[in-house]
Amino acid sequence: MSKISRYTIPALALTCAFSFPLSVSKETDTVLYRPTLQDTLGSGHQIELIIPTFLGNEKRNYYGNEAPADLSLNWKLYLGEGETVISRKLGSRKWEGAGWTGQPLLIREDTSLILIQGSFDHKLKKINARTGEILWEYTFDDVIKGTGTLWENRKADQPDDRLVILQGSRLGVGNYLDTKHIPSYRAVSYGTGRELWRLDVKWTDSYSRDVDGSALMIGDTAYIGLENSLFTVLSPDPGQADSLDGMLQPHIRQEIPLYTQNDVIAHNKNIVTESSPCLLNGVVYIASGSGHIYGYDLTKQVLTWDFFIGSDIDGSAVVTDDSCLIVTVEKQYIKGKGGAFKLNPQKPPKSSVVWYLPTGNKDYNNWEGGIIGSAGVNDAYHDGTLPYLSAFMALDGYLYVVEHTAVRKKYNVSGPDGIKKYPTPVIRFKDSIGPSISTPLITGDRIIAAGYDGLKLYSYDKEFNFNKIDSFSGPFEATPVVHNKKLYVACRDGYFYCLGK
Repeated sequence: MSKISRYTIPALALTCAFSFPLSVSKETDTVLYRPTLQDTLGSGHQIELIIPTFLGNEKRNYYGNEAPADLSLNWKLYLGEGETVISRKLGSRKWEGAGWTGQPLLIREDTSLILIQGSFDHKLKKINARTGEILWEYTFDDVIKGTGTLWENRKADQPDDRLVILQGSRLGVGNYLDTKHIPSYRAVSYGTGRELWRLDVKWTDSYSRDVDGSALMIGDTAYIGLENSLFTVLSPDPGQADSLDGMLQPHIRQEIPLYTQNDVIAHNKNIVTESSPCLLNGVVYIASGSGHIYGYDLTKQVLTWDFFIGSDIDGSAVVTDDSCLIVTVEKQYIKGKGGAFKLNPQKPPKSSVVWYLPTGNKDYNNWEGGIIGSAGVNDAYHDGTLPYLSAFMALDGYLYVVEHTAVRKKYNVSGPDGIKKYPTPVIRFKDSIGPSISTPLITGDRIIAAGYDGLKLYSYDKEFNFNKIDSFSGPFEATPVVHNKKLYVACRDGYFYCLGK
């Protein structure tokens, strides 16, 4: 059986069968996602969190239990369209469907499978995954790009509010960077779709006040990088929220800038943090658009690690089984090529590089090249028979699949600065799929790649034989999830799709 990070917990009648840990061990990270919650929504109801956050868990490396055998259509749901403001100069645009990062959350509620999907019509939707029926909608002030995070509030006043969705959006139609209040991060009740609080995102040196990232939950604390580039530590409990400026706002425990003043100047205020934090050995790692990969020590409650790249970084750091991070790099503000790093954060930043994979320079939709989305890895599914793989989709139009535990002998490549040389991984597969900003999925012996030229489904084996099984047309930016041989994904054509026999 594939090594899927799941947790079997005996059900207890009319009690919560799972409690989140209040601390994290540096030797073994004990944050457990996908628990079974007994009686979360009232007497007799059982809830299983299958995909409760972006890329599935605290390591950002789980995408669901089993990929489909093909990409045949089961059902599709029209998500709608919505207005969003680009800038005062450029005005507004109409966006349709859902895009980056746009991965749905997946929950089992009794015998029903449920999706939580944000979309460009400004609405967060609860959807029946078997039928495509919308169960409730909550309306934000702007389009929703990022993926939410689910959290169990054991102190909730109402049973329906025990499960909470933490979700961000763009800054709000009619709002601009200098607007006084931008409540672009909110908590919504999973049971009812009712708002529980909203966070007024501060105006900083960054040129954005959106929220695209997905929070990392540890016990009763949320860790998230907002697009104002403040690493924000907060209590998601509405019972601890304060009434500020006419809004019920969550209690902020800590805020740390993820940039320096030199970064502000070098990036002309494009120091936006869009990534989602991950957890490794008691340290929270987060990528910032200021060009840094930061490590926040949970015990010391300070930034203790800083790997500087200098480029814009949009993707999230992903944890591997050998306690390393895989980080994607956009081609911007750097002389060299964008691509992907594997870093060993147990070492000092200057000696932490395991390898670097450069990708081709190609302008696309105002991007200069490199990789926008996060890396996919098969570590959560590794059973000892298949190689450890990582996959990337770059703006140069290629899917790259590398053996992330192997480097090419006596062969180095130039890094993002165009000067320093690094080892490079062994590329096991490369295919022309068109440009993409999504994250590829590797589940067992399947790879799923979503891009502007459609979806691609591949198989692979331990001998590195890769085969394209199926494809599905459409302009995809969002990252899919899989469950029981079904694939769920939103599209820029306006629809949400359920695929697989």
